[in-house]
Amino acid sequence: MRLADLALLVRAPAALSVPGDVIAGAVAAGRPLGARTFGVIGSSVCLYWAGMALNDYADAAVDGVERPDRPVPSGRVPRRTALAVAGGLTAAGLGLSAVAGGRRSVCAALPLAGLVWAYDLKLKSTAAGGFAMAGARMLDVVAGAVVPGSGAQPAGVALRRAAVPAAVVGAHTGTLMALSRHEIGGAPVRVPAATLAVSAVTALAAAVPVARSDSGSAGPGRLSSAAPSRQVAQFPAPLKGVAAAARLGELCAAPSEGLRAAAFARFRAPASEGLRAVVSGGLRVPAAEGLRVAASEKLRAVVFGRSGTVSAGTLPAVVAAGAALAYLGAYGSAQVRALREPSAGNVRRAVGAGILGLMPLQAALIARGGSPRVAAALGVVHPLARRLARRISPT
Repeated sequence: MRLADLALLVRAPAALSVPGDVIAGAVAAGRPLGARTFGVIGSSVCLYWAGMALNDYADAAVDGVERPDRPVPSGRVPRRTALAVAGGLTAAGLGLSAVAGGRRSVCAALPLAGLVWAYDLKLKSTAAGGFAMAGARMLDVVAGAVVPGSGAQPAGVALRRAAVPAAVVGAHTGTLMALSRHEIGGAPVRVPAATLAVSAVTALAAAVPVARSDSGSAGPGRLSSAAPSRQVAQFPAPLKGVAAAARLGELCAAPSEGLRAAAFARFRAPASEGLRAVVSGGLRVPAAEGLRVAASEKLRAVVFGRSGTVSAGTLPAVVAAGAALAYLGAYGSAQVRALREPSAGNVRRAVGAGILGLMPLQAALIARGGSPRVAAALGVVHPLARRLARRISPT
């Protein structure tokens, strides 16, 4: 077996989307980045690769028809070898979590490994499959938040602070899972319409600034994930925005004006006025660009306000908004193309864009948590990951 075939088996470049989950959780919890955090990143990458290898083991028969060029159906990697690789990487991931973070990290890694194996072997073709994968990504964020050591928060505090980043990452993963079910035969128009709506609100939730904390252990100059600032009073809670986005799925079966009217009516309910303005304003724009354009305009307004200027104190918010706009530019644009022509090829490209498009979303969450330099570094890695993905497909 060649190393190149092994890289194809585990879809190696796609693992670049994993570190940002862990870092977003650590930053949200006020955890300084150090050796323990990087050890947990290594654990999550191993578990991610294990899931990819196990996926090809479980789907060998289906891939023989739909993707005969994959390493297992083509015979370049024996099926039993794929299973062995999955088992070895799972053991390595659990071992790294134990070394890096002890019991606290193992308590996150064990259910993560369980979800990965349950999804690939049983849940993938069921309605629970999407929830399993979203849960796995959310556990990556939690794993970063609960890393022990100097400066670490009590587990309860860490989990509370990581709730918003975990929910945002979970919502994004849900859109990927909805699209990925239609990579072979194409999708009904309502599917990319729904995922685009969720992605627009997810980007807004990721870029919502949070108030500076003068007390607590987040440290001086750090941002607290617990309290939104007065700049975004129109978004009472970012998590409510993510939850509201999930309800848009039922609205997206209606095209154009029907969708706009339905969405406007839905957001007359006691949901966020800010979200309602985004949806009603954006859908006045012809075609599917409406949601993406409206979300981009709202992001700029949230950060710059009426003055249109940037101060040193708003740097995290500026970086977060820029990263969220990059997310919409990469993943949102791909979904717009899939909405206009929901062919298998366009849906597959949207899934690929979404896998690596998670990186600017993570950067937005990291900047939002008060680490704009780390977020900028992650933003630099994103185009490199996209180049690698041209050689080794992440899907």
